[in-house]
Formats: sequence, C-alpha cells, structure tokens
Amino acid sequence: MDTEKSLHHNGFQKSEFKVPPRMSLASMQIFLRKNAFVIFTVAAVFAGVLLGYTLRSWSLTPAYIQIVSFPGEIFMRMLQMMVLPLVVSSLITGISSLDNNAGRMGVQALIYYILTTFLAVFTGIIVVMALQPGKKGRTSLAPIGGGFNNSVQTTDAFLDLIRNMFPANLVEACFQQYKTTYVARNGILVPAPGSTRGVNALGLVVFSMAFGFMLGRMAGQGRPLRRFFASLNETIMQLVGMVVWCAPVGILFLIAGKMCEMEDAGQMGSQLLWYMLCVVLGLLSHGLLVLPLLYFLVTRRNPYRFMAGLQPALLTALGTASSSASLPITFYCLEENNCVDRRVTRFMLPVGATVNMDGTALYEAVAAIFIAQIADMELGFVKVISISITATAASIGAAGIPQAGLVTMVIVLTSVGLPTDHISLILAVDWLLDRLRTMVNVLGDSMGVGIVEHLSRRELQHLDSPDAGTSDTEGALNSHQPVSRHSALVHSRESSV
Repeated sequence: MDTEKSLHHNGFQKSEFKVPPRMSLASMQIFLRKNAFVIFTVAAVFAGVLLGYTLRSWSLTPAYIQIVSFPGEIFMRMLQMMVLPLVVSSLITGISSLDNNAGRMGVQALIYYILTTFLAVFTGIIVVMALQPGKKGRTSLAPIGGGFNNSVQTTDAFLDLIRNMFPANLVEACFQQYKTTYVARNGILVPAPGSTRGVNALGLVVFSMAFGFMLGRMAGQGRPLRRFFASLNETIMQLVGMVVWCAPVGILFLIAGKMCEMEDAGQMGSQLLWYMLCVVLGLLSHGLLVLPLLYFLVTRRNPYRFMAGLQPALLTALGTASSSASLPITFYCLEENNCVDRRVTRFMLPVGATVNMDGTALYEAVAAIFIAQIADMELGFVKVISISITATAASIGAAGIPQAGLVTMVIVLTSVGLPTDHISLILAVDWLLDRLRTMVNVLGDSMGVGIVEHLSRRELQHLDSPDAGTSDTEGALNSHQPVSRHSALVHSRESSV
C-alpha cells in the first residue's frame, strides 16, 4: 500500500488499467480512483458526440455554436499557454543533463523518426492504391473549385522550413513564423519575405537544443542556470497537473462544437466515404500494428501495455486535434504511468511534437493519390516515390495545430503537378480525420521515447552512478526524482512485463 501511495502524484499512478480480481466495494473504489481521469475523458468524448448531434437538430447560428465551443476554446488556450515554456525548459534541462550522450540519443531519435514516417507513408500508399477510393462512384461527387493558391512553390516552402530553423529574432519566433509571400510585379508573381502568426516551434527547438548542449558542456560553471531551467520545468509540470483535470470538460465542448459545424453528411458522396475508409485503415494499421511491432522488436516488451498508459494523452489528442496542445499530458502519461526516464522525455517529446508526424505523413500521401484518382491522372512509379518523399519532408514542417496538414498538402500536390484546388474536396471530412491522425502522431512520439530509452538505458545508468562525477543531489535535480526511486520504478516495470 505504501508503494502505491509513493507512486501517486497529482492524480496519476503507474496503472495497468485492470480491474482487481475480487470486485469488492473497496477494490472498486481503488480502481475508479486510479483510472478516474481516463474514465472521465472517455465519457467526455461520447458525451460530446451526443451533445453535438442533439444540438444539430436545433440549427444553431454561428454565434450560438461559438458559445457551445467556448469552454473547449478556454481549455485549448490553457494548454497552448503551457507549450512554449514547457518546450524550452524541458529541452534545455534534458539535453544539459545528458551532456555528451545527447548526440547518440539524437541520432537514435532521428533514425526512428525517419523510419516510422516512411513506414507510415508506405502503409498509406498501399491502402489507397489497393482500394482506389477516387474511382468509386465517380459521378457522385464533382470537383469543387477555389481553395488554395496555385502560386505556392515547393522550393519556397522548403526554404521557409530551413529559414524557420534559424530565426533571426527569438522573441519574434515566439509568435511568428517566416513565410514567403507572393507579390505582383509587372504582371508576374515574385516571392517576397513575409510572416504568419503562430509559434515558430522548429526554431525554438533548434535553439533550445544548441543552448542545452552548450550548457551541459560548461559543467560547474553552468550549474546555476541548469538549476533555474530545472526549477522552471518542474513548476510548469505542476501547473500542467492542475490543467489536465480540465481536459474532460474541454474535450466535451470541443467535439460538440465541431459536430454542430459539420455539414450534412449525406452530401459527402461515396468517394469521400471510401477516402475516409482508406485514411482510417492506414492509421489503424500504422498505430496498432506497425508501431507496436517495432517497439516489441527493439524492447521485447508488451507494446499494448505501454500504450495503455497513454490513454489520457491519446484521448486529449482526439479532442484537441493538436499534438502540441497534447504535449503536457503526454509528458505526464510517459513519466507517471509508464515510468519513462524524464531526461529522455524532455529531450524527445518536444522534438517529436515538432518534426515527427506519422499520421500527417500518411494522410498526405493518401490524399494526394486520392486527388490524382479524382482528376483521372495516372501516377507512375516515379510519381509515387516523389509523393512518398515529399510527404515525409512536408510532415516535418507541419505545425502541431489543428488543420496544419491541409497547408503542407499544397507542397505534396505541387511536387507532382496535381491540382491544388481539389483540396476543397476533403475539407468536409478533414475535421474528423485530423483528430485521428493527431492520435497517431502522439502515439508515434511516445513509442519512440520508449524505444530510445531502452536503447540508452546503459548510458542513463552510467549518468546515475556516483562514478560519473555527479552527486545524488545533482542527479535528482536533473531528473526531478531520486535516483534510487527511478531505478526501482524501471526495475518494477521490467519485472511486470
């Protein structure tokens, strides 16, 4: 009983999500207390769908729909408020504590990100080529004009991605991204410098990684600054512990508001239904088969037990459709439910939420081939390979916010000469698919953290040992938990598997 109490922290526990064998009143109370957050969040998802369908019959005006969505909007703003200080402090603290081992861990993370993204794209291409959704009921849905600007150039989009990695002004990077715009000169559109609203997460991640690496090399001279960022990170996590309990209410009204905004489902047509089926099958295959198989091959542990501890984060991703907004709860699930070393989560999760988008890459590959089928354009082997490479690269530049995949879709379509105005075809169902692919994005990031921690366990144990030149006090500061407690938790987790 004392062990269970020691694991309890801010409402989260290392839980197996299993009902005790003897269903006495006391055991039922323990089960409900341990899994209260998951139960409330699942109930909020279903309640939001039910409330949304009920309100649809009232034909609410946009003003009333905005009122319905208001609690969810406040929850999103609370989460987004935590993202910037959480990303910066966690990256600096994590990399500075890893010191020279950050390089090896970074290579392992990079290999994992590239491999899983390519696997996601490959899975999506197989599904869409096998089912041919764009050729189902061709006369039931006519292409709709308008939508996106055809003048967007693939080269400019990739150059913007690199420019955002090195922001000229760190303060500006907190609320603006660099984006090439097009101006007319003598009747010709030419690129010009511009900007768009939104946190330049990629630039802040690159700066924080470099800052943390140099801080770790300063040894004793950088200790006061490391303590500051460690304290800042712990403070933000304490605030997150308070905010996460607002998730069920926020998710309920977010889903209800989106259900009210949804147009008549009968107008979709058979092509969009087949398109949705392709995306969902691809996401399920990648999330429930490919990622767990990769986790098992590397760690030899039960991947579905690991995924069980991620339920609150996955449900939050479903409700918010934002991997960045889900980041605080993902931290909590990995560190508290799955007992992953906090130095690894601080290093990988902010990077993964920015550059690792398995679900987005899969969706973009499926959507591009679907649009080609709609336009009756045959795609050869070279075109398909071009789509796979471009979808992988474009997913890196996709922001962790709702509907970000639609923006990077322009890059994929223009790379193979497909009409970008056909993107308007998939807008009717993208609100739902966006939530599903965000769940896969969060799952891919989390499984990667578990894999890299397993591969780096010896280096982490060396850092915890007294021979590494770090005292127990300094080690507890870097990991925010006593070294002996972390070792006991990891040992108990491996024994249970």
